[in-house]
Amino acid sequence: MDFSIAALLAHLSDDKLVAAKVLEKKLGCEDDENIQKLEIALDALEKVGIVAKERGKYRKIKEDSVVEAKLRCSSKGFCFAIQDEEDADDIYVRESHLSNAWNGDRVLVRIIKEGTRRRSPEGEVKLILERANPSLLAQVKKDNGGFLAVPLDDRLLFELALRPNGQDLATAIDHLVHVSVLRYPIGEHPPQGQVTRILGSDAEAAADTDIVCCKHDLPQAFTEAAIQAADTLPQTPETDKIEQRRDLRDLLTFTIENDLTDDVSFITENAFTIEQIDQQQWQIGIHITDVAHYIEPNTLLDKIAKKRGTSVYLGDRILPLFPDGVQKRCSLIKGENRLVMSILINLDDKGQVSEFEICPSVIKVDHALSYSQVQSLLSNPEEVKQDQKTLVERLQTLLFNLCPLVKSQRLQRGSFEIQFEKFTAYKDEGRKGVIFASSTLPVRSLLSELAVLAGIVVAKHLLALEIPAIYCGQPEPDWDELEDLIKLSNNLGLNLSLTTEEEVTSQDYQTFTLAFATSSAQKVLNFMLQTTLKPVKYSSHPMPHFGLAYTEGYVHCVSPGQRYGDLWVQRVLMILFAEGRDKRNKLVKNAVNLGSSTSHGQINWNVLPTATQESLIDEFHAIIAHLNERDKVAEDAEKDLEGLKKAEKMKARTGQVFRGLITGVQSYGFFVEIEDLLVEGLVHVSSLKDDWYEYRARHSCLVGRKNRIAYRLGDEVEVEVKNVDYYRQQIDLVTVGGGSTARNEDLEED
Repeated sequence: MDFSIAALLAHLSDDKLVAAKVLEKKLGCEDDENIQKLEIALDALEKVGIVAKERGKYRKIKEDSVVEAKLRCSSKGFCFAIQDEEDADDIYVRESHLSNAWNGDRVLVRIIKEGTRRRSPEGEVKLILERANPSLLAQVKKDNGGFLAVPLDDRLLFELALRPNGQDLATAIDHLVHVSVLRYPIGEHPPQGQVTRILGSDAEAAADTDIVCCKHDLPQAFTEAAIQAADTLPQTPETDKIEQRRDLRDLLTFTIENDLTDDVSFITENAFTIEQIDQQQWQIGIHITDVAHYIEPNTLLDKIAKKRGTSVYLGDRILPLFPDGVQKRCSLIKGENRLVMSILINLDDKGQVSEFEICPSVIKVDHALSYSQVQSLLSNPEEVKQDQKTLVERLQTLLFNLCPLVKSQRLQRGSFEIQFEKFTAYKDEGRKGVIFASSTLPVRSLLSELAVLAGIVVAKHLLALEIPAIYCGQPEPDWDELEDLIKLSNNLGLNLSLTTEEEVTSQDYQTFTLAFATSSAQKVLNFMLQTTLKPVKYSSHPMPHFGLAYTEGYVHCVSPGQRYGDLWVQRVLMILFAEGRDKRNKLVKNAVNLGSSTSHGQINWNVLPTATQESLIDEFHAIIAHLNERDKVAEDAEKDLEGLKKAEKMKARTGQVFRGLITGVQSYGFFVEIEDLLVEGLVHVSSLKDDWYEYRARHSCLVGRKNRIAYRLGDEVEVEVKNVDYYRQQIDLVTVGGGSTARNEDLEED
């Protein structure tokens, strides 16, 4: 079926009855086959006591001892069910209580033994809500005249019987293959699958992007129906649609992107304008391509985008949210009329927002620039042509005056930025939750200030009008994630500590980054600091954002062609302008401007119709967990590709010697970060042949019994690349030199 049990239950609540017809519509059951599958699923859920049927309608049955969670299993066979709720206990699930659930599956778990201070609660899988492995990477093995697929992921403790698929599997024995799961295990019957693609003789022979896409089950192409649906969209905005919008085509408008490219999977989503209002105020226009105009809810293209959740960036290859036809129609191209959602922000001479307005509009881009072109124009004003002088003046005002003022406001809140030359694919803070500063492309990080400001302004407006939205925030990091980094920094002479022992604050991170700038190991320290940050999360309610040091509510809105959540925020704004009530009743003469901040505090009525308001709340409640999951899959895939490329690079350098910094010490060895490459490897304690080394946890070091050599956090060492496991991205190192002399306190027993 095209829907999961998790998606079905997300549309049900324990206090409200929902008709089957409503579920059919929400789950996209448009044919008889899927309608029948929905009926079967509802009957089964009723029989196992998950849902109740009353007067032909359905509701969830709430059980205090049953929770929804995601399984995280080890190669040893034991699993924990991880709940979505922050700080909720992980639930231990024995192998005998898994009920054929696999690592990564979303499940309902029944608590069968309460936890104690030292032990986690114990549970059993009551129901599998959603399978996490519709396909997997495996090696083919021969078995009694047939063939088996053995998963490469050692947390998947099973083998699949392979059905014939027109391929000569005898030639694929011991090869790396992509296997589609045809049937999950039922009782004592093993799972079955079929080989969809033979990737290579082993992991190293396969293309790294193929490995990542197959491992994370990422769709690499669109169906013919989707491509056709995109190609039948209007090529240019209809005249009547243009006439209904504010006309901003006379404003000098420019786009700034990484590179000017003909790649159709790349979409230019944002354009900018800047106009002076008076001596102390400027109006910045942030114009976002109107994807919502083309992609209506519950259409084929919408369902595909919802399922994908987000674009995925795998090196030079993009797995986009929409087919090329959508990108062509929505991308902001020089000289062409484009429908946009404009955010017009008035800034005073201190960088504070004095007023703003959001409105549907039409623009025409005058200049399509790359970051390097902008830097060249600003660095060489004497070479600017006459017809570019106004453009350069606007760029100078924006990037030299206004963006730094906006940045100053953010830093005063306690926010921070990390010096890092690798950018996210988005103009705002992206999935990392932090703005990266660059010495080579400062324009890029300055524009991030405007994208973040747009998200703050839109959230503030929707909150003021009490309209539902998909908010995003970032939880604060865990103390134990920072402990080793603080020890490492202090061993390097930086003398860092947290402001308070009770919590980690954004101001602490600002202090850290300023201190790191004085260290010769700045690159490694900044890299490690960004790994301690938790990913940005979506929520139907405002939540604090750690990286931005903002607590009043924030949304992602500038990338509706790349993130499905942004598209829904744009739809909410369009619904506001289409259905919103701008006055209390018809007898009132003066209406408020529903797009302007001037309406804040003047509205004492429900802006949206009750049915629309409730529908949006239900929609967002159902989609939040899915969006967070898709973001995690995308982030894991992007990290995987980066890890494979690093492993490939180091495989070619086996036997070479590098200088590195010890960034982690455990009883089994220590981790070394090779600074120039930002590659981490392990020196296992068994490779230290010159002495017997003992672990001193209190001082985070390994100490030789006889030679008094210590390997501690922050020590520089010379290491040789000994071995590289490409698929697992594990790099084994051996020491050639370095370390330090043990101190007396290092010799003391813990």
